[in-house]
Formats: sequence, C-alpha cells, structure tokens
Amino acid sequence: MTDSNEAALTGTALADSIERLAETEPLVQHLTNEVTMNDVANLTLHWDALPVMADSTGDAGEMAELASAVLCNVGQVPDWKVEAMHEAAGTATDRGIPVVLDPVGVGATPTRQAVAEALLSEIEFAVIKGNYGEISALAGVEADVKGVESIGDYEEIEETARSLAASTGAVVVASGVEDVVADADRAVRLSAGHERLSEVVGTGCMLGATIAAFTGAIEDPYAAAVHGTLAFGIAGERAADQPHAGPASYRTAFHDTVAGLSPEAVADVDVEDRVERLS
Repeated sequence: MTDSNEAALTGTALADSIERLAETEPLVQHLTNEVTMNDVANLTLHWDALPVMADSTGDAGEMAELASAVLCNVGQVPDWKVEAMHEAAGTATDRGIPVVLDPVGVGATPTRQAVAEALLSEIEFAVIKGNYGEISALAGVEADVKGVESIGDYEEIEETARSLAASTGAVVVASGVEDVVADADRAVRLSAGHERLSEVVGTGCMLGATIAAFTGAIEDPYAAAVHGTLAFGIAGERAADQPHAGPASYRTAFHDTVAGLSPEAVADVDVEDRVERLS
C-alpha cells in the first residue's frame, strides 16, 4: 500500500487494501449504539476484521490496549457510555491506535453536540465520518439534522469537510448521495453506492464500522477512508443486483456481498471513473 494520493486511487490499490484487511484481521473495538450493534459487529466480521463491543468503564480501556482501531459512535449517549468512550479513545490515542468518530445525530440536539465536542477536545481522531448535516454541525456551519438524518442542501460540503479536517487533524468523510473524503490538503468526491442503502436502518453506522476496520489495517488513514468508503459503496451496488424482494432481503444481500468482496472482485474496478478530485 502506498501513501501516494494518485496511486491510491486505482482498483489495484483498493484490492490491496482489502487483501491487507484479510491478512491482518484487525481487532476493532466498537463503542456504539444498541440499535445497530448486531449489524455493525457482523459487517466488521464480514470485512475479515474482528469485532468486539467493549463499552463499559474499566473493560473499555483495557480492551483498547489490545485493539487495532477504536470506533466511537454517539448514537446513544448515556453517561456511562460517554465515560467509556473517553476511556477507550484516550487509551488508544496514548498507544498510537487509530480512533474513528461517528457523530450520529450531532446537530439534532445540544446534548449530542456537547458529547462530540468534548471528545474532539480531548482525542486525536484518525477519521471523522458523518453525513453532510453531522459534519456541517461539527464544523460550526448551519446544518439541518432531523433525528439522525441529514436533510437540506449542502452545496459547500467539500469546503466544510476540509475545514473540519484542518481544525481537528483528522481525515473527514462526509457521506451522502456522493461521499466526500478530505484532509487539510486534499479532497475527493466518490461516486459509489445505491439508493437501497438509504432504506435500511444503520447503514451509516455500518459505514463507520467499515472505515474503522480499514483504518485498523491500513497505515495511511486517508487511503483507509477512501478505500473503506469505496468498498462499502461498491458492495451496496452489487447487493442491489442480487435477487431481493425489498429492504429486508437487500440488507441480507448486502452483508453477503461484503463477505464475498474479495481482492480479485474489485481489482478491475475503474476507480478513476468514480473519483472527482476537488481543488
């Protein structure tokens, strides 16, 4: 795997990342919400990573010492879970283990906003993944978040993502109909995915888990974010081509497609055709 931006944007590089994920089997610790916990755990396993859902104080910090990556998902924010997030993320940061933030529903309530901002003030995140509204709210830009869904128009999402990346030092993934991946110096818009993904609860959380798994295996967080986002979207497209009757069977097809997404299956993907480099 190369750190070169250009070399990373190829089907071969994407295949290399998927192969690296299978070879290393990173242990990914999830501090996530109960609504999507089972899907998050299963999808992590389907990417050939190892999921662990250690989210209680004491155990959270101890498990973080063993993890390859830690995911903090603020979909539910009881005090004990927030404390465990700080404990696990702090331990991981001290040990140089990448931490991913999924600010679910930030922008909808002051409480979620405060939880995310407190984490950002203490933790050096490798990647921040959220929908357009969540990323905008974290960046201090006007956002419209209803529950955990982003609504409204975000015509300057590229600049917003890059601004948040510059202020936090993290790679930022803004997910939407098209996804934007940015750090302080560069940004790309990715075209991958299928509208069926929006019909299944928890696909945003599963994208966060996917990025955490790739970040646990790939040293360069920018390449990990780009490849994790692309792989997730490609799996979403291919799942839609499988026989399914509706959202529930599509969800099953999606999990099966991720489990079967081998390096050989993506090596010939025309990544160049799916990437727009943003100035």
